[in-house]
Amino acid sequence: MQGYFITFEGPDGAGKTTVINEVVKAIQGQCKREILVTREPGGSKIAEKIRDIILDPANTEMNAKTEALLYAASRSQHVSEIINPALKRGDLVISDRFVDSSLAYQGQGRGLGIEEVAQINAFATGNLEPDLTIFLDLDPAQGLARIAKARSGSEDRLEQEKLAFHEEVYRGYQKVNQAHPDRVKVVDASQDLPQVVATSVKLVKSIFPELF
Repeated sequence: MQGYFITFEGPDGAGKTTVINEVVKAIQGQCKREILVTREPGGSKIAEKIRDIILDPANTEMNAKTEALLYAASRSQHVSEIINPALKRGDLVISDRFVDSSLAYQGQGRGLGIEEVAQINAFATGNLEPDLTIFLDLDPAQGLARIAKARSGSEDRLEQEKLAFHEEVYRGYQKVNQAHPDRVKVVDASQDLPQVVATSVKLVKSIFPELF
């Protein structure tokens, strides 16, 4: 019995973690499968250590290729140790970010090329693709303002990048979303949290009715 793999994507400050937690609360009692919530970069012991290196604001000298390869390395461990075993058990796996983040941040934002970064990640994940991606759509400036309000002074290395970088990342996401219209469903993340959650839950239930 194969599991289901759902990812949440979006610019920094879109509220992915909060929305995921609320979506899980809403469907937990109704879902016929075990639900595993995980995140990237990270999700396993080794992958979390790589996360610390990637996001440490002190690592200002990290070049773009190193960054992309570290994300792919973290993802490879995450997939082999956490995601694939859960899918083989038949679980519903929900991940806070996956390959689309690397395509947008490193492929477009860092200028490495979306296709080039896709190739690295295809190798890292064994070509694993989500069954559904919910993209929380939010203007990058609004997202950064949310972060500054919530935890000013404790932003990670990528959150500290200038607005121009985050706008480029957003353009990358638009390219990825347009290339995968069957997989990626866009939700307006500028709405109130309950509305964003309700829309996300409705998507999951309509696309995978057999889970409920």
